[in-house]
Amino acid sequence: MKDIDVLVVGEINVDLVLTGDVVPVFGQAEKVIDEATLTIGSSGVIFACGAARLGLRVAYCGLVGRDLFGRFMMDSLSARGIDISGVRVDSSLKTGLSVILSRVDDRAILTHLGAMEALEAGQVDRALLRRARHLHLTSYFLQHKLQSGLPALLAEAKSLGCTVSMDTNWDPTERWAGGLSESLALVDLFLPNEQEALAIARKSTVSEALNTLAEIVSTVVVKLGSEGAIYQHQDRRLRQDGFSIDVVDTTGAGDSFDAGFVYGALQGWPPAESLALACACGALSTRAAGGTAAQATLAEAQTLREARPENEFSG
Repeated sequence: MKDIDVLVVGEINVDLVLTGDVVPVFGQAEKVIDEATLTIGSSGVIFACGAARLGLRVAYCGLVGRDLFGRFMMDSLSARGIDISGVRVDSSLKTGLSVILSRVDDRAILTHLGAMEALEAGQVDRALLRRARHLHLTSYFLQHKLQSGLPALLAEAKSLGCTVSMDTNWDPTERWAGGLSESLALVDLFLPNEQEALAIARKSTVSEALNTLAEIVSTVVVKLGSEGAIYQHQDRRLRQDGFSIDVVDTTGAGDSFDAGFVYGALQGWPPAESLALACACGALSTRAAGGTAAQATLAEAQTLREARPENEFSG
């Protein structure tokens, strides 16, 4: 029985979000900032929370340490109705941590991987996989031990009737390799941001990157931040402009975007409607510090997206 809409295989970490004048000054200088928020972190968890907020049935597979941060993350997932039976606890590991230096127009991230890099494909709960309609993967370049077994896991998921989406997120090494192409060939929906798409495709324009990536993945959606997003399936393109929001913090906006698009796709919506919902979810998530505090309900996202029609273009 397919009683799970989305199974997320991803990293798990807390976020410490710092806002204000967050550019550090070395030489033992101390600066005072506006705000510090310890909150739910990691691309996969923020996506999972966004999907659950929209009404999808979500389960999670990941790895945490037996520590305060790990318990905080598991409690936070469970409180949002997410099935955490696939989350493993390892006493030999530390739960990961990201310190986010957040400004209105940009952010920098300092990450301690901890347990994030230790999850292996064989540890993904197959019972949950058999129950899932869709599999979503995040932070490919941080999950080092997952990479080698990922193509086999994706092939198994597809044999069980799952569709697959991936958001690789940033590669700290900036090599953009690690066997990614083999896994992407088994992905149905790829959701990079502009910088990631350019780097992975090794192109200088979004249009060129879309054409290159669409030869590997049937559907590609490139996130453009406040400028919206572009969808490509084969030779068809759609563009949705961004929505005007008073931004507090952009942390996790791309993950909330992903949740919106996957929601629409699983409902069988036309791509233009899914794209508009995704942009609305991404925009609304920036209303508060952290990736999950301001994530949209379906009603909120629908209200915002209905304020603007989608735009279609080709070439």
